[in-house]
Amino acid sequence: MSTTHCMAAPAAAPAHRWLVLGIVSVALMLIVIDMTVLYTALPRLTHDLAATASAKLWIVNIYALVVSGLLLGMGSLGDRLGHKRLFMAGLVVFGAASLLAAFAPGSGVLIAARALLGVGAAMMMPATLSLIRLSFSDARERALAIGIWASVASGGAAFGPVVGGALLEHFWWGSVFLVNVPIVLLALPLAWRYVPHSVGDRSHPWDWQGSLLVMAGLVGCTYAIKEAGKVSPDWSLAALTLVAGAALLGVFVRRQRRSAHPLLDLSLFRNPGFSMAVLTALVSSASLLGMELVFSQRLQLVEGYSPLEAGLAIVPLPLAAFVVGPIAGRLLHRWGSGPLLASALLLSGLGMGGYWLVHQGATHWQALSLAVLGLGIGAAMTAASATILMSASAERAGMAASVEEVSYELGGALGVTLMGSLLSAVYAWQLYLPTGPALPAMVRDSLDEALLAAEQLPHTVAEPLVLAAQTAFDHGYTAVLLTATALLLLAAITVHLRLRSAAHAAH
Repeated sequence: MSTTHCMAAPAAAPAHRWLVLGIVSVALMLIVIDMTVLYTALPRLTHDLAATASAKLWIVNIYALVVSGLLLGMGSLGDRLGHKRLFMAGLVVFGAASLLAAFAPGSGVLIAARALLGVGAAMMMPATLSLIRLSFSDARERALAIGIWASVASGGAAFGPVVGGALLEHFWWGSVFLVNVPIVLLALPLAWRYVPHSVGDRSHPWDWQGSLLVMAGLVGCTYAIKEAGKVSPDWSLAALTLVAGAALLGVFVRRQRRSAHPLLDLSLFRNPGFSMAVLTALVSSASLLGMELVFSQRLQLVEGYSPLEAGLAIVPLPLAAFVVGPIAGRLLHRWGSGPLLASALLLSGLGMGGYWLVHQGATHWQALSLAVLGLGIGAAMTAASATILMSASAERAGMAASVEEVSYELGGALGVTLMGSLLSAVYAWQLYLPTGPALPAMVRDSLDEALLAAEQLPHTVAEPLVLAAQTAFDHGYTAVLLTATALLLLAAITVHLRLRSAAHAAH
């Protein structure tokens, strides 16, 4: 990401700086929407590809895992090659991967395409903030531009299901990927013409081994969690992959401590404001994406909503997140990061808990709860981003921004993994199959597979099976909402106590 070397480069022409912000914001929107756009497409995609519950989670999760694993290394590579060059290369990779994903013939190809999408996103994402810094020399304009960037980042992920639902109303599931291609083709010539060029610093090393270590470690730990969440888990395999993943992450940490040019300076986490902002970003992203994963599925598979109706049902959340971003940026200077971070997490927890209480009630109460959740999540993400960037010295600003972006991507991956596995485990535990003829084992894996099996069964057998599977799914859905609520409230208490203790110690 950006370094003092990059920041010294000449700013873009004043007439073009807002166009540059528009270009990088469009790219950022593609990146964050792609984390959640599949949520409304999952039921149809799972049906058409006959994907298992495990494959479904990998289709969703591999993207965020690859992005979070490669972000630190791609930021360093951007410093070497120049951020404009890496940004445009990332657009090309992202467009090609979108085309492959749109026409994937099976779940294996789709998982590989999603991984390639993650590579393209990791190439682009570090450059977005760096190019804003290059383009805006005025401090006040730069602050506004970063505020807009933060609003796009926080609201974009929440808008993913809306975009997916709108596309699926008229097209097949591959359209959620194909729509990226014309946007990439439009952004490429604009980026080549208007995005400022920065000369790379070839003396800055690129630790590609460290980047692969952290990605492999995250995949190993994620695989272990997914395996543990199966109906009949292979505990030896889960333990083996967990140990291997943790060992690789341990090697990465030791490598960073010994490196003269680390991808991640671990001393940054000694700053309480920095570490609590990272915690806020992780928990906010995990709770939001974990909840969204099950939200759209329930509305379609249990309530019978169309993909568009399911997408529109969550609109209050992203709208509130978009609106509150700039407001939170102004409140940060008045309140300070500690009170704002804790208050935003508390508001998020109240919104999530409120939605749990009314998710089977009147629509207007559901919309109000989602709006409260959106206000809290949007404020938390904006405050966390600004606090992380302000907590680091100028020479480590690029590294701090990398950590900020990794926090959101990794939080999203953890949220999908933990909440998805929790949903699967509770579903299998609470599924009471009707008496009668033997049913295929696949019905215990997920509601999608139970519905798929029911299509091949007589009506007298299919109807009680569907009812039992939907009831079990609802139990899992409740468990996810309560877990997300508890995470947000616990994080609010932790941030409040830790930063208050640090403030007292400073005095």
